Amino acid sequence: MPFSDTSTADQSQYALYKVIRRNGGVVAFEPGKIAVAMSKAFIAVEGGTGAASARVRDVVARLTEQVVQTLMRRQPGGGNFHIEDIQDQVELALMRSGEHEVARAYVLYREARARERAQAVPTELSPQPSLRMRRADGSEVAIDQARLQTVIEEACAGLGDQVSPAEIIKGVMHNIYDGIPEEELFKANILAARPLIERDPGYTYATARLLLDQIRREVMGEALTHAEMSARYPEYFTDYIKTGIEYELIDPKLGQFDLAVLGAALKPERDLNFQYLGLQILYDRYFIHKDERRIELPQAFWMRVAMGLAVSEIDREARAIEFYEVLSSFDFVSSTPTLFNAGTLRPQLSSCFLTTVADDLDGIYDAIKENALLSKFSGGLGNDWTPVRALGAYIKGTNGKSQGVVPFLKVVNDTAVAVNQGGKRKGAVCAYLETWHLDIEEFLELRKNTGDDRRRTHDMNTANWIPDLFMERVMENGEWTLFSPNEVPELHDSYGPAFKAAYERYERMADEGLIKRFKRVPALTIWRKMLTMLFETGHPWITFKDPCNLRSPQQHVGVVHSSNLCTEITLNTSDKETAVCNLGSINLVAHVDADGLNLDKLARTCKVAMRMLDNVIDINYYAVAKARNSNLRHRPVGLGIMGFQDALLKLRIPYASEAGVEFADYSQEAVSYYAILGSSELAKERGRYASYEGSLWSQGVLPQDSIERLAEARGEYLQVDRSSRLDWTPVREHIAQYGMRNSNCLAIAPTATISNIVGVSQSIEPTYQNLYVKSNLSGDFTVLNDYLVADLKARGLWDEVMVHDLKYFDGSVMPIDRIPADLKPLYATAFEVDAQWLIEAAARRQKWIDQAQSLNLYFAAPSGKKLDETYKLAWLRGLKTTYYLRSLGATAAEKSTVTNGTLNAVQAHAEPAPKVCSILDPDCEACQ
Repeated sequence: MPFSDTSTADQSQYALYKVIRRNGGVVAFEPGKIAVAMSKAFIAVEGGTGAASARVRDVVARLTEQVVQTLMRRQPGGGNFHIEDIQDQVELALMRSGEHEVARAYVLYREARARERAQAVPTELSPQPSLRMRRADGSEVAIDQARLQTVIEEACAGLGDQVSPAEIIKGVMHNIYDGIPEEELFKANILAARPLIERDPGYTYATARLLLDQIRREVMGEALTHAEMSARYPEYFTDYIKTGIEYELIDPKLGQFDLAVLGAALKPERDLNFQYLGLQILYDRYFIHKDERRIELPQAFWMRVAMGLAVSEIDREARAIEFYEVLSSFDFVSSTPTLFNAGTLRPQLSSCFLTTVADDLDGIYDAIKENALLSKFSGGLGNDWTPVRALGAYIKGTNGKSQGVVPFLKVVNDTAVAVNQGGKRKGAVCAYLETWHLDIEEFLELRKNTGDDRRRTHDMNTANWIPDLFMERVMENGEWTLFSPNEVPELHDSYGPAFKAAYERYERMADEGLIKRFKRVPALTIWRKMLTMLFETGHPWITFKDPCNLRSPQQHVGVVHSSNLCTEITLNTSDKETAVCNLGSINLVAHVDADGLNLDKLARTCKVAMRMLDNVIDINYYAVAKARNSNLRHRPVGLGIMGFQDALLKLRIPYASEAGVEFADYSQEAVSYYAILGSSELAKERGRYASYEGSLWSQGVLPQDSIERLAEARGEYLQVDRSSRLDWTPVREHIAQYGMRNSNCLAIAPTATISNIVGVSQSIEPTYQNLYVKSNLSGDFTVLNDYLVADLKARGLWDEVMVHDLKYFDGSVMPIDRIPADLKPLYATAFEVDAQWLIEAAARRQKWIDQAQSLNLYFAAPSGKKLDETYKLAWLRGLKTTYYLRSLGATAAEKSTVTNGTLNAVQAHAEPAPKVCSILDPDCEACQ
């Protein structure tokens, strides 16, 4: 054929791909055959000579390349394409390129061939041979299609009429072929079910159950249905613990439990509660494995974590079962390091570590070594770099000048990349610098993609540690003075009125020539650059020093010099103390019923959760002595929440509403009430933490009371709601009598992974999109808002067209006319909720929290004026920290499938963030 040039191309890049024919046979993938088929269609319409021939040759080559790239992009690691799928892509390519006549001819040809196949009379009376699968040893056996059907039907059981086993079976038969490897055959079930998730949320549970079937085969060494496995779970559990100990993957202390009692307490039916994303994450990153083979099933995983946290309890079986119940029911989930390492030989269970870097070479490199050791065992890091002297500052020991903070941060950045937590997740660190530091302007630019790359940190996070005095100068358009810390030693360890007095004294000394290195700039200039860099690079984050310290329960024994990697931890650090925090999160939606927030259930869960978190402190493996000493002395924990948005949807409350703000207030008050009471009850049983005397707790000052201390320091620059619903008298009386077990009790973490594991909305986040693709280390996953689907089903509006529209409008319901007006506020997405509502809800929570919150702020169309107003509002409302600023440009549903009815392919892609003016540019009208 004259138009088959692509057939002569190098075929090696296609060696990983095969084509499944209609009869189940499999052949090599040859792009040249696609070119030939298209060429025939063109010749049938246009002829094949002269100028037309040259044009067709070019068009065919271009369209063939498009089809091939589309197919390979969907399976970048290799795989199989069904012949019908390839022909579908050819049709699409012809239509999109405007070759409508040729496309029409191609469609008619396919229809004619389909009719011929349907009407064909078999030449033999014997049935077609059944498909066979190839085992690992090379032998082949017939595919047990009856078992395939049983597994798929079991996976769909109880998920409603919209979840069709027939649809999954159809997909499986479409993708398997004669001689298919055994492992590939069992994955075919998942591959057939996964694209259907966007049609109905039930398919995410069906897909998870099909993955569970694959996991059971890997763990048990044989194919077992869920019904068969349920009876085997107790026996398996005992063998699993013994095997894990033998492999040196599980702590031998777990073998000392009564394994028969714990095995009998397992609830296999809870395996069916996972959504696909959650179970895939557990399989990829959490389940214990040996030589890439998992030995852990879901309920064994939860029980292993529970046993690891109960190992030092007196009645350890009872406590392990109690912990297992809250974990496996998804009422409460420990943080990722705890899930990774509980019950193992190296139980590093803590989430966050905060350090202060000393101003000498030994201190700097000790801090970098600490980062490496802590990151190795799954900790997130926050470093306070403020003490390190600025660029050009005098060094007495060498009679030279300092290179400043930035070159060392480059080393920190590369260390975080090199030490990646054993491949389970990326190493991560955040550097904090106070706003008065003379290196602050270069610090703000660390994440820029331009400039000297030796003075850039592309992989680490950065955050501003802002004193209230700076914000006052911004509000009043005042001057701001930058210093090198070696010349202003009081500033690092002071806050509130004491900081203001010291800072103003140093300014006078600079004016008098007593301080040599300083720089005076308008405060607004620094503020504008902060917001500009935050928008352009996502860093440094905005965090506030004074509310973190003035409201800290532990201000009698130190100073909070920074937050952590995710800005929710506010604990004291020094060159002698590395702060440690142990995290876990209440699944808020699991504590909401028809009557609202179920306080009785919440009280029970908080009590158990606080015991689990407190146990972490004693069981924990500490890679650094300063971390161990600090953690045992102060015993801080951080109980947070997740599923806040789901709770609102369950209660029919829009996020962007006064009712939403009120629920944020009430729900956090309730969690704080029972968490603080739980800590005091532990103090009664186990004793107070060592540094209790002199704390705010010991003075009868609870988190909501500490707002008065911030108000006294701030004056007019604090606008906080002080209302309360619960009677705190019993809590106050209990603390007065028994004290507290933990110096800090509360912190709201991002819960990015654990919320995915249990299938709820992240932390306190609004809905990202109602239909989107989530990308993480486990791959790309379709996420569909099942609350929205349920509402639309109830009104007869959930259909293929609605899926089409949600994909087209990036998961937003606002532009879709068919969606009733009363549902739109309820299902507004993060970029449709004004950031002011996020601030107001966070401010209500903050009054009840002794630490802070990981608070992301979303802007559909950022402007200098909007960012300026929002971050000033955060400060005025008394927030301690903020986290990421997110603007449009994240992953979205692929729209290439919305024109042809093929609505089962959702792909992730990136879009550029919208351009805005330089933040708060005085010459820009939009900023005024």
